[in-house]
Amino acid sequence: MSLSLVEPRVTTVGDFFALLKPRVMSLVVFTGLAGLVAAPGQIHPLTAFTALLCIAVGAGASGCLNMAYDHDIDRLMARTATRPIPRGRVAREDALAFGWALSVASVATMFLFVNILAAGLLAFTIFFYVVVYTLWLKRRTPQNIVIGGLSGALPPAIGWAAVTGSLSPAPLLLVAVIFMWTPPHFWALSLWRSGDYARAGVPMLPVVKGKANTRLQILLYSLVLVPLGVVPALLGIGGVLYLAASAGIGLWFLWEAIAVFRETDEVKEPAAHRLFGVSLLYLSALFAALIAEKLIGLDWLSLRAVLGA
Repeated sequence: MSLSLVEPRVTTVGDFFALLKPRVMSLVVFTGLAGLVAAPGQIHPLTAFTALLCIAVGAGASGCLNMAYDHDIDRLMARTATRPIPRGRVAREDALAFGWALSVASVATMFLFVNILAAGLLAFTIFFYVVVYTLWLKRRTPQNIVIGGLSGALPPAIGWAAVTGSLSPAPLLLVAVIFMWTPPHFWALSLWRSGDYARAGVPMLPVVKGKANTRLQILLYSLVLVPLGVVPALLGIGGVLYLAASAGIGLWFLWEAIAVFRETDEVKEPAAHRLFGVSLLYLSALFAALIAEKLIGLDWLSLRAVLGA
């Protein structure tokens, strides 16, 4: 049964803006900024702004196309039933045209005013999220969010490429951190939204493998993520501030993951709610520390320097 409340179709600018998933977009821009700031070398401020704008528009275009292609299942889930398409505020065809237009514009602008590698990575990110994740993986496998998470993990590499025109192990390590963060973050959400996914026929892990298996997978991924999140400091990408942030909130993240693993309330899932919130703080803290070190000149204060090596 559809949960959407269809309203008279009076489309506004706000409806189209909502199609861009602005909260997701803001996190993507933030991690893209981290890659841009952490990269060695110089970039003109206008070029940097253009790169971040293209990342934002590309992310928004991906979200818009995701809503357009998922309109049928969005209206079945409480979390998504109030989106503009299920509510009848924006026609699906208009959303598709809007999303693809923004996709082409963002990649073309990145190519013309930044560089070809950054444009190629942005194009790959949009393709992977829309085609590989939304159209292929999401409705076919419980590993949808694991594989599909690559698209959301790439913005640091795009920012890095915008400055250097190349890639190296450093931005790929930042990509790996986001990639490993994505499954426990979204599986925490899916634990208390499992009824939504079951009703919509989306094979999220709790629906297919059960909540106990999902809690175990969250813990296993967290055990890999937390030490991985510290590695940028050990390799000199981040400094002492980054080390403190990654270690401190990483331990908090792991503590909450253990609480989820031991969760007994399968109705309200309070531990999963907490982990979801902490996971957002975790990623924000890591990249905020990285950006702060570079902007205020603390990146020289590396762990190696502190240890006197």
